[in-house]
Amino acid sequence: MSAKDGDVREWRRVQALRLREHGWRRRDVAEALDVTERSVQGWTAIARDRGRRGLLSAPILGRPPALSPEQRRLIPELLWHGAEAYGFRGSVWTCGRIAKVIEEEFGVVYDKGHLSRLLKQLCWTPQMPIKRATQRDERAIEQWRGARRGRGCSWRPGMSAEPLFSWTKRDFTCCPRS
Repeated sequence: MSAKDGDVREWRRVQALRLREHGWRRRDVAEALDVTERSVQGWTAIARDRGRRGLLSAPILGRPPALSPEQRRLIPELLWHGAEAYGFRGSVWTCGRIAKVIEEEFGVVYDKGHLSRLLKQLCWTPQMPIKRATQRDERAIEQWRGARRGRGCSWRPGMSAEPLFSWTKRDFTCCPRS
């Protein structure tokens, strides 16, 4: 929610109080301001208990971020080194692994379930690791693609036959958006 949204909501609450003070019925105020009667009733009660100041917008306070903006900015750089650089087996980044790296580097503990939100804010998206058969023959696949190109199929050079990304609920890897 932006400050502008808060200003509009604040204006609407104060306006409802003014209309009520001028003798408007709750239903008419609600209709004029496109809100519910219950909202008008609540705003009137707040103004009665706390005065007009009770209707003003207040900053929404919450827990301060655990990582500083500078530390958040460094996370993608740390991940570019690869999971193996931090002693993990394989190159797949999972939320659990990233949480361990953040704890190791910055001393901040993140639950792996909440880490995906942080990664989305950093423009890293969940990706499924590509699963390929061990007996896959790359040369035969390239020959097949070349034969299809010759027949005028819609596949063009430079296009990948693999999906760009796939959302999953468990153990996803995180890769930067391209």
